[in-house]
Amino acid sequence: MASRHLARSIAMQSLYEWDFYNKQTDLSTIVERNIKEFGPGLEEGNKDFVRRLASGVSENLQSLNAIIEKAAPEWPLGQITLVDRNVLRLGLYELIYGNKEEVPPKVAINESIELAKNFSGESSGKFVNGVLGTVFRELETTVAENDGEPHKA
Repeated sequence: MASRHLARSIAMQSLYEWDFYNKQTDLSTIVERNIKEFGPGLEEGNKDFVRRLASGVSENLQSLNAIIEKAAPEWPLGQITLVDRNVLRLGLYELIYGNKEEVPPKVAINESIELAKNFSGESSGKFVNGVLGTVFRELETTVAENDGEPHKA
């Protein structure tokens, strides 16, 4: 498994656990334990990537949830499986807030689809692709309408 993919897997598993316990446990403690357990060979840069992804999702949770609700109106957030919900949050975080030079949008989408397939199921990959694809197209339209500059709300 490639190091970045492993890092995303660890971040997703950490977010899943945090969400499972209704965000009542310390996310950074979960992340550090999971890095130690699932990524003992990860280089420090990839460990930082795990931390950055998890904390970024946590810090932007409300806006990420709102985007999911808007992009998938027929699926209330509470009805989306824990895995799919956290894969979407992670993918959206990379798509919207991530460094596009480090992780191009299409890579963020493809990685999210793979996480959904690996941890949830084939139909989850299609669902994640649909939601992230919708958001990506909307972002591209917004950038085009603003002469190449992303719209800042």
